[in-house]
Formats: sequence, structure tokens, C-alpha cells
Amino acid sequence: MLSQNTADVNTDRTYAALRRRFPTWSEVRDAPVEQVERAIALGGLSHTKAPRIGQILRALSPPGGEPDLGALDALDDDAALSYLQSLPGVGPKTAACVLLFSLGRPAMPVDTHVHRVADRLGLLDPGVSAAAAHGLLTTMAGPAPADIYAAHVDLVRHGRRVCHARRPACGRCSLRGICPGADSFS
Repeated sequence: MLSQNTADVNTDRTYAALRRRFPTWSEVRDAPVEQVERAIALGGLSHTKAPRIGQILRALSPPGGEPDLGALDALDDDAALSYLQSLPGVGPKTAACVLLFSLGRPAMPVDTHVHRVADRLGLLDPGVSAAAAHGLLTTMAGPAPADIYAAHVDLVRHGRRVCHARRPACGRCSLRGICPGADSFS
């Protein structure tokens, strides 16, 4: 949730500030929304994110218990993805991040970097939305969460370092020979 619509550096700083102010997820859940807003203000959209975070943590808390993702253990991957996306403000990318990074499940998070690089490499048909790309790229990366994780990290890294949105560095791209769009950016 904190990473939505902000740079990674802001996400890291915002998460650190939130955890300094509220060391446990129960404290975040039980805090007045205004206090959570102040703690996450650096990341932007705190007026939207803070209430959603509280709602999500309450939804993930068994009666009298701590917030826990354990309820997802009994669900298959598709049901877990659907459940997460039913929570306020949780879309395909955030749900896939939780499944892959927190639960070790096979789900490809598709952010702007992953989508852009996959598009340019021709891994996706023209016009495929980011929402549709999640399932397609998950299937392409294979069933092993470790392979999906590696593919995700590599696509993000390549998008940040070489295949930039406005001015991709095609001249120094190791994938130039297989990239259908390489010559159009040179």
C-alpha cells in the first residue's frame, strides 16, 4: 500500500517512519487515522492510504488477535489473490506483492517498469493492460515463486537502469538484439 504512486526511496522512508511510530501492526490498526496519516505523510496520499491501511489490518485480524495473513493459507492462489483484491485499495500489483514477497506464492507483481520492459520486449501483445499482464507474466515466468521473484527483480532493475520510460539506453542494452523496439528508440 505504501509503495503505490510513489518512488521506492519514499516507500522505504515512509515504512521506516511508520514502524518507528508504531512498532506493531496492531498499534497501526488501533491508532487514530490522523496519527497514521502523519507517520506516512512522506510517501504521499496519506489521507487515502492511512484509512485503507487501518481497514486492511482490521480485516486481517481475527477477533482479539493480531493482524495475520494466515487466513490465506487455506486458499488456493487465485482465491488468495481475489481475497486480497477485495480489500480497500488493493489492486493486482499490491495483491501480487503480498503473495510473492510475503507468502512465497507464484504471482508476478507488474509495476510500471515490469509492464514497460515486457511491452518493449514483445512479451505482451500490444495493448495488454497492466492488470491483464499479471497473469500472463506469471505464467511466462513459470510456476516456481523463486523464478517469478527473479524475473520480477530483473525486469524492474532493467527498467530502472536501462529501459527508461522516456529515453531508453538502447545503445548499452544487453537485450537490444532481441528487442523488437530497440531501433525505434535510438
